[in-house]
Amino acid sequence: MNNCQLWARYQNYFNDNPALGLGIDISRMNFQDDFFSSMEGSIQGAFQAMAELESGAVANPDEQRMVGHYWLRTPALAPSSQLSDGIIRTIDGVRAFAHKVHGGEIAPPEGGRFNQVLIIGIGGSALGPQFVADALGSHQDKLKLHFFDNTDPDGMDRVIAQIGPKNLGTTLTLVLSKSGGTKETRNGMLEARAAYAKASQDFPAHAVAVTGEGSELDHLAKEEGWLARFPMWDWVGGRTSITSAVGLLPAALQGIDIDAFLDGARLCDEATRCRTARNNPAALLALMWFHATGGAGRKDMVLLPYKDRLLLFSRYLQQLIMESIGKEFDRNGNQVNQGLTVYGNKGSTDQHAYVQQLREGVDNFFVTFIEVRKDRAGRSLVVDPDATSGDYLFGFRQGTREALHEKGRESITISVERIDPRTVGTLIALYERAVGFYASLVNVNAYHQPGVEAGKKAAGTILDLQREILAYLRTKRKRTLTAADIAAAIGKEEQIESIFHILEHLQANPDHGVVMMEGETLFTRSYQIIR
Repeated sequence: MNNCQLWARYQNYFNDNPALGLGIDISRMNFQDDFFSSMEGSIQGAFQAMAELESGAVANPDEQRMVGHYWLRTPALAPSSQLSDGIIRTIDGVRAFAHKVHGGEIAPPEGGRFNQVLIIGIGGSALGPQFVADALGSHQDKLKLHFFDNTDPDGMDRVIAQIGPKNLGTTLTLVLSKSGGTKETRNGMLEARAAYAKASQDFPAHAVAVTGEGSELDHLAKEEGWLARFPMWDWVGGRTSITSAVGLLPAALQGIDIDAFLDGARLCDEATRCRTARNNPAALLALMWFHATGGAGRKDMVLLPYKDRLLLFSRYLQQLIMESIGKEFDRNGNQVNQGLTVYGNKGSTDQHAYVQQLREGVDNFFVTFIEVRKDRAGRSLVVDPDATSGDYLFGFRQGTREALHEKGRESITISVERIDPRTVGTLIALYERAVGFYASLVNVNAYHQPGVEAGKKAAGTILDLQREILAYLRTKRKRTLTAADIAAAIGKEEQIESIFHILEHLQANPDHGVVMMEGETLFTRSYQIIR
C-alpha cells in the first residue's frame, strides 16, 4: 500500500471525538473491507447486552449480581432511587471529607494537619488509585500518597521508611477492601497498626475504611471509632471501582479535581453508547481486538503510551482486561480458555527495550500507541534547530509506528490533547466499555474471577499445611527432621515438595524459630524448632 493509499485509509478509519478530545486511528490494522459488515450482528448483540447491563440486568450470573460501575458517574442511570441516592451521598461525602482534611477540621489527635496518606489495598483497590495518583500528581498535591499494595513485609518497611516513622502522626491511612477479609489488605492493616503503635500513635484516630456495609472491616471501623467509613457495593467489581470511593477518596485527598474526572468518564460513557460501530470508539477497540486475535487471544496487546504520566496505565489495564477476559469457560459452559495478554512500557523508553523484537521478532502482538499532543504547560526548550524534547518524543512515536507498519505489524493509535483529570476519566471509561463489548463478542463473563478465588484457596491450603508442620515440630523439639520425615509423620507424603518449600521458607525467617541443619544434599537437610 503506497503513501496515498495509506492517507486515504487513515481518513476513512480515523474516529474523531472532539467533545472527548479523543481520536482513535485503526487504519494500521490489517482488516479487510468487509470486516465491519461481517461483525455487524455480533457488535449489535454486544450493544444490546451493554444496554441491559446498564439498566440493571443481572450481568454477572455466576454471582447473581448487577454490574453498575457506569452508574457511579451518572447516578440517574441506577435502577432504583435507593442506589442513585447512595452514589450521590458517597460522592458528596468524599468531597466533604477531603475538604475537612485539607482545612484542618479533621486533624491528627496531637494537632496540626494531615499531610500524607497511606493507602492499603490490593488489585483494583490499589492499581486504579496508583495510576490516577501518578498520572495526575504534582508538587502542588495537598497530601502525598503512599501505598501498601502487597503482603511483602520488606515492601511495607520501605513505605513506612519513606513516610518517616516520626511522621505517622500526621499520616492518614485508608483501608480499601470490599469484604474486609482480603488477606493482603488485612495483613497491611495489621502492619500499619503495629507501625503506628511503635510510633506511639493511635491507629483508629488516623484510619478510614472503604468497605462493604456489614463487612468485617466495617464492623471493626465502627467499633474502634475510625475517622470515617465509605461504602463499596457488591455491584462494583474491584477492577472497575476507580470511579467509586475506592478511587475518588484518594484522588480528592491528593487534591485532584474529582468532578472533572467523573465528567470525563461520564462523557465517554455517553459517546460509547452509540450503536453505530464506526462512530463508537470503544466498539472500535473491541472489534480491533477481535480482528487481531481471531477472537481467541492469538496475539498480545502491547501498550506504548508516549507520556511518562501514563507509565502505570499498562499495569492498570493488565488487571482490567486480563482478569475480565481470561476465562476458561464461556457463558454456555464450553471450555474456551479465552484471554488477551497486556504488557507495556512507555515511549521512548521502549525504543531501547523491546521495539527491536516488535519490528523484527515473532509477530504475536498488536500495538496500541497513546499520543498526548501537548508536551507540557508553557513553552519547551529548543534542544536542536527547530526541535524540542517533545518534538523528539513525537518523532520517536511516529517513527516507531511507521517502522512497525513497514514489517506488517499492526497498531492502533489513541490520541488525546493533554493529561488532566477529565482525560484520565475518559481513558478509563473507554477501556471499561471496550472490555464489556469484547467480552460479549467472545461470549465470556467479564465480571467474575474464578481463577483469582482458586489462587486464594490454594494459598490457604499452603498456610494450613505450614501450621500442621509447625505443630508437629513443636512436639519433636529435640529432634532434627528432614522434609521426608515430616511428610511421613503427618501423612502427607504426596505433598512432600510443598513441605520442603515451606521448611525452606521457615528456616530463612526467624519468626517461628525453625533452624536448619545441613545435609549431604539440598534435599536431605534436616530442620528443628528451637522455641
